[in-house]
Amino acid sequence: MNTCVVDASVAAKWLLPAAGEPSAEEALELLQDHAEGRLRMVVPDLFWAELGNILWKAVRGRRIPGSAAMEGLQLTIARSFPTLSSRLLLEDAFVIANAFDQTVYDALYVAAAVHSHCQLITADERLATALAAHLPVKSLGSL
Repeated sequence: MNTCVVDASVAAKWLLPAAGEPSAEEALELLQDHAEGRLRMVVPDLFWAELGNILWKAVRGRRIPGSAAMEGLQLTIARSFPTLSSRLLLEDAFVIANAFDQTVYDALYVAAAVHSHCQLITADERLATALAAHLPVKSLGSL
């Protein structure tokens, strides 16, 4: 079974309305692969806070109702993705952030991929463009 790290930008595409949303189909295909046992997804613990914040913003901006956000959050939690401690990843993330002028938040996902010997899949094109040639980072849109 293949393994990948996904960031909250990918999970947002699972839970928010997809009309006109770039790479929503690819994100849903990843989730389907996970659901059918073809793909193992790993996340750093930061993923959960970021996902909650994305859903909070969507509710605040009236993009989705609060009940839909809570249901999406509960469904994602129920998937029981293996979750890595940011504390475990922090030193490597700090080195990556400094070397490539990225935030430590984003670098935590990259460090999780390095730690897990797999790729980070992200919908963050800026991050993928900056790191794909140097580290195991792949754009969701390139799947």
